[in-house]
Amino acid sequence: MKKYVVEFIGTFFLVTTIGCVAISPGGAGPLAPLAIGSVLMVMVFAGGHVSGAHYNPAVTLAVFLRGRCPAADVAPYMIAQVLGAAAAAVIVLFLKNFPSVPAATPDIGRALVAELLFTFALCYVVLNVATAKGTSGNSFYGLAIGFTVLVGAFAVGPISGGAFNPAVAVGITVMGLSNVVDIWIFLAADFAAGAAAAVAFQLINPDDK
Repeated sequence: MKKYVVEFIGTFFLVTTIGCVAISPGGAGPLAPLAIGSVLMVMVFAGGHVSGAHYNPAVTLAVFLRGRCPAADVAPYMIAQVLGAAAAAVIVLFLKNFPSVPAATPDIGRALVAELLFTFALCYVVLNVATAKGTSGNSFYGLAIGFTVLVGAFAVGPISGGAFNPAVAVGITVMGLSNVVDIWIFLAADFAAGAAAAVAFQLINPDDK
């Protein structure tokens, strides 16, 4: 149970930060990706020793396919992550006094490619810094993971919204930052990217079982 609580907490603070820095009043403007990458980094360091600090259903899928997450944990992890994201969205709306939020209108093709590329990058980094034998016991994994999200948010945030995470997609949809009809973009691209990252890791590291 403690693993699922950690996944809830980490995802909650990730999505709370996203909402607070993205929604006015008091948004962080162009520095928003720095806050988002930083909160992910510290939450990974805080919870990595308990749950693996996925905070992302696509990462959970990638770690499962790589063989480092028991099948029995996959659904509970994802449920905890989505619940954390939804709870965070409600808290953000309360903190911001239930503002009228303009939803993004992404170009579907470009958004799919952007989400696919940088979710792949995120899952690939997680697998290499947090599950590989060659990096076992390292002290930089949280920084690497947080900075991957920071880079992605700066690079393609204006194109797709920069979710790279199905739970985040739920959170930003509840907050009104994204339209309900567009959530499939994140779900399809992010889960596909997680699976692709697991395949890439196994091809590159065939002896790391």
